[in-house]
Amino acid sequence: MPAVPIDHRQLQNKHEELQAAFQNLLGQAHINQLIMQRHQAFDIRLLDASDFPDLLDTVLNGMMEAFDLQIVCLFLIDTKEEIRRMLAHLKIPPERFPNLRFLDYSEQFGPAYAALNKPALSPYQASKHQRFFPAEKPASAAILPLLRHQQSIGFLALGSATITRFAANLATDFMERQASFIAICIENAVNNERLKQVGMTDPLTGVSNRRYIEQRLLGEISHAQRRQSPLSCLFIDIDFFKKINDSVGHQAGDEVLCEVANRIKKELRINDALARFGGEEFVVVLMHTEHAPALMIAERIRNSIAAQSIAYKGANAGSSGKLNSTVSIGVASLPSNPGGAAQALMQQLIAQADKALYQAKSTGRNRVVSDTQLNTIRTLSARIKAGINGREAGQ
Repeated sequence: MPAVPIDHRQLQNKHEELQAAFQNLLGQAHINQLIMQRHQAFDIRLLDASDFPDLLDTVLNGMMEAFDLQIVCLFLIDTKEEIRRMLAHLKIPPERFPNLRFLDYSEQFGPAYAALNKPALSPYQASKHQRFFPAEKPASAAILPLLRHQQSIGFLALGSATITRFAANLATDFMERQASFIAICIENAVNNERLKQVGMTDPLTGVSNRRYIEQRLLGEISHAQRRQSPLSCLFIDIDFFKKINDSVGHQAGDEVLCEVANRIKKELRINDALARFGGEEFVVVLMHTEHAPALMIAERIRNSIAAQSIAYKGANAGSSGKLNSTVSIGVASLPSNPGGAAQALMQQLIAQADKALYQAKSTGRNRVVSDTQLNTIRTLSARIKAGINGREAGQ
């Protein structure tokens, strides 16, 4: 049988093709390794987020930097507005995260997106993507569903300035994994914040409790010392509250507590803090507020409660009605350039506001007294006492 001649050129071509394919595979493997390393590094940043706002900042801003994106928008389903209330409780203004949006139900973007279980990639199309990028127009977009237990908790919208970045035929394994990891982190952060707020929230009125306000005040005093910024404190007590409980019952008294808390909140800014300190007492911390403006805020609070009666529903049928309620308020402010330990300053500030409150109650209630007025009263009392003693000595 004659030998088959060897085509060296054909073998050479095959060898070169295999070499090219091998180099291409090596190159793709190297690219995938770099992508994996980048995703792993970002995963670590997500895990290192100290709290819910820090996690949001990592997703919305850190992701743009880490993956060279034009824009990142996060949409969270928040049917009961729990997350929005959570951020308000943390004093996070909406403008801090302009690309964080909330959906009231899963089909707000339509049934197609409600059923989406894999990333949707394509060049930008206004009909599809304008709802996700209302203020931007990226060249290409990826819409990633955030799924937990096969249920959508929202969407992550990624926009790129490169039209081929999110082509429809690209593999989405890395993006699916990233979206799943982000969804887990968001769920954990929300649950952790929920637990913290339960432990630092008064269950009756829904405002913060004493534990929270003391921790917050310590932090704000330290901040005021570093920045040399003013800080004021209001100590508020509902007048004759025992009489309310005795006359119309404890349920009506609870309703009065809740309404007073609501009226106080309406007079405060988003970065101020309110807590039920105990019983019928509330404490307000006014950040970046000097003494004179603090007195004005206290007077607005006092007037808002005194000016309108409070409706209540008693425990028994037909026992509802309205009653007039007032509060007394003590005001104290940090001295300029406060020195010393924050703990001691906090105790001093609350004590001064409490003493001013006692003076307000002892001089007629339904009024505002400041610690500076208290010092004036003490000085006058001392002078009067000294004068009396002087006259007695001269008799």
